[in-house]
Amino acid sequence: MTTPEITIATPADRARVVDTLVAAFVKDPILRWLFPDEETYPRYCAAFFGHLFDKRVHQKSIWTIDGGAAVALWDPPTGQSAAVPAAAHAVPEVSPYPADVLARVQGYDDIVHDALPAFPFWYLGVLGTHPDNAGRGWGRAVMRAGLDRAAADGLPAILETSNPVNVELYRRAGWEVMSFLPEPVPTWLMMQQPPR
Repeated sequence: MTTPEITIATPADRARVVDTLVAAFVKDPILRWLFPDEETYPRYCAAFFGHLFDKRVHQKSIWTIDGGAAVALWDPPTGQSAAVPAAAHAVPEVSPYPADVLARVQGYDDIVHDALPAFPFWYLGVLGTHPDNAGRGWGRAVMRAGLDRAAADGLPAILETSNPVNVELYRRAGWEVMSFLPEPVPTWLMMQQPPR
């Protein structure tokens, strides 16, 4: 089976990317901690991923397959001492969340950001494949596109995951655990060094 073409997302891909991520993360520990209510999860999660998409799309750092059936949202280094974490600036200027949800989103963002290293790196903020396309290797393919870009820059890549199953999947793809955050949800920070 061949992997479909990997492309850089455009604003036209937003709806499909957001739909994919809402479906892909429905059982993710951190997303369910952020948005635990079944009734509001789809709306809040869509706002969360939509805002993350909007922050990255013009940086040309979102790789997709089939217009968003699998997607990797990366943060390139932007001249700061470190890239921003997945949840960084995850809240639009006018928040779509009530105060308790907003506090969880901002609190998690602060904890992850404080744990990141000071040196420049590429940050894999979100990686997801729509459940209808799971098992095809598409997630690994879009992740690889960002890793290749980080390697071309001679920089490491960093991600965070709160899903223990993903830790071993990422290890098999060349990532190593760099630190562990026990609260508010057990979360692993992982790094992949560029090839030497």
